Parts: sequence; C-alpha cells; structure tokens
Amino acid sequence: MTTLLVDAHQDIAYNMLSFGRDYRRSAYETRKLEQHTLVPTWNGDCLMGWPEYQAGGVGVIFATVFAAPQRASMGEWDKICYADTQQARQLYRQQLELYQRMFAEQSDYFRLVSTRQDLEIVIKPWKAGSKDNPLGLVLLMEGAEAIQSPADLEEWWQAGLHILGPAWAGNRFCGGTREPGPLTKEGYALLDWMAKIGYVLDLSHMDAPACLQSIDHYPGRIIATHANAITPIKGWESNRLLPDAVIQGILQRDGVIGIVPLNSFLKTGWKRGHDRSEVPLAVVANQIDYICQLAGNARHVGIGSDFDGGFGVQSVAPEIDTIADLQKLQPLLQAKGYSDQDIEAVLGGNWLGVLRATLPEVR
Repeated sequence: MTTLLVDAHQDIAYNMLSFGRDYRRSAYETRKLEQHTLVPTWNGDCLMGWPEYQAGGVGVIFATVFAAPQRASMGEWDKICYADTQQARQLYRQQLELYQRMFAEQSDYFRLVSTRQDLEIVIKPWKAGSKDNPLGLVLLMEGAEAIQSPADLEEWWQAGLHILGPAWAGNRFCGGTREPGPLTKEGYALLDWMAKIGYVLDLSHMDAPACLQSIDHYPGRIIATHANAITPIKGWESNRLLPDAVIQGILQRDGVIGIVPLNSFLKTGWKRGHDRSEVPLAVVANQIDYICQLAGNARHVGIGSDFDGGFGVQSVAPEIDTIADLQKLQPLLQAKGYSDQDIEAVLGGNWLGVLRATLPEVR
C-alpha cells in the first residue's frame, strides 16, 4: 500500500538553477540527459522527478530557498553563493521568483502551500486515491543571511514562506555545521522577530548550544526538517547531527524531526564511492525507531530526505533508486512492531500535523 508521504526538505530551486533540472521529468530521463556531463560528479545521479513523486505517494514537499556563503563554494560551477547579506537576498529572491513562476505556469504539477486551506486542497485528491495530483510545496528558508530586518521577515511571510532555519554554516545569528557557536545577540533578535510573525523555527544545521538556547527562548513551534540522531552513529564527531539533549528538547516542544536517508549521515566514515550495501535501508528505519523510543510514540519523526541536495543515488541505501522507494520503509517498520497508523504518521501524518497547527487558515 502506498501511504501519503511528506518530505520536509528538498532543494528544488537550487537544483533547477544550478544544474538545469526539470522536476516534471522522470529521474531516469534526467539521468540520461546528464549522462555525459559533470553534473553527476558534482551532485550525484538524480533521485526525483514527477513520475517518481506520483509513484511514491509524495504529496507535499518543504522546498527550500538556499544559498551558501562563498567560503563553502564547491567549485566554479557553484554559483549560488553569497559574499554579503545583500547578495544573499538577491539569490534567495531569485529562487522565490522561480517557485512563483512554477506555481503560475506549471500549476498542474506544483502548487504553493502557504495556508491550511491550500494544504487540504492539495492532499484531498491523495485521500480520494486519484493519480497525477499536483505536488504541494511548502516554502522553507535554509540559512537566514537574506534577513536584515523585521520588514524582510514580513515580506517573506507575505510571499508564502512560513518556516525558517537560521543557519546552514555559522553566520551572524549562530553557529552552524562545522562552525560551532551559540546564539548571538542578532540571533536572539531574529528569533524574537520570527515569533511575532508566527514562523516555524527549523533547528537543522544549527550548532547544539544554539539549538538548546533556541528551545529555551523561542515560544513558537520548533522542528528539525532534516537532521539525524548522533547517538546511534558510533564515532561521529561533526556537529551536523542532533545530540539527545536537543532531541529531547524538540520532543518536549511537540516538534518533529526529519530523518535524512544519506549514508554518510548514517554510518561514520562512509563516503561516496564506498559500498552502498554497507548502509541498508534498515539503518534508516533504525534512526526512525531511535527517535520513537525516546519519544515513547511515533508522533515526532518524519522524513526530510534532502534528496538531490549535494548527493544522489550513489549515496543512499541500495534499496533506493528513486524517492518512490522510501515507501519500502513500511515493511521495515512493521517488522519493528509499528502499526499502520504509526507508519502513516511517520511517512507524512506528523508533518501534516505541524502544518495544520502552524499555517494560517487563509491568505
């Protein structure tokens, strides 16, 4: 049985602008088109496309606007990098405008989800069992360097973006991946601005001290769209994954954590080019189970695949050829004793609960 799947993290606009990917195509067609280019070397073979979204029951995606600081550039091809906040704003706006064109010109494929009304319209045909349904995109800002004032946050809110993660790498707001540090004075001010408007706070990529400070300080809903638990991964030393203290804080705040099915986030020392069979899909199920055991239920974990976000089919479990194969988690979770209701919650229902609780009713 195909269960409605909500994926809490995909860099769709970034991939479209960086590599010319068209997600109306199948993943296989994209792979064929890129076969004699450098794109698979840079980003791996494509995992997603319209037919695979449909086959995998993917009804809603948190779609990012994202740019990296220039110091994190991955090469001459990596053009979506900023030198300052003004350039960050321009790059993020470029991605927003791309999504807006998609919603206007490709509405049979992609729809903006910025209200609870939008959400119910998008998921209704899935509930009815129909096929070829428009994919709902929930806009998510990854890294807040484009934000300079409360007016900027209000502008993004009016454009339909309601989820924000302050950091990717470290920045003026807080420490981030590979660049540790707590919340700064500007970071606290950002959280206060966000709270007044009603944003959901995404802790993914934030350094653990900043996460814990945010959990204590931020009154709104807190989630981690794409961040695995560090404890099950023996020997892991990076600050990219979540320690138990942060997980417990998210659970206490009724948050949800999106598990990333990336092999290097599931086994210490695994790198692209290693044997994919070293990290079977069962390891992803184990990560889901770990969060559930901490929570005492299956209501605080979901999927945040980050597919095509700097990696492709070469870097995921051997059971996964496209995003449609995430449905293969069902029997693995059943074998661990999870009910059909639990599995529906993990694959999509928990993220739907967050959206229903936090999105405005109407525009």
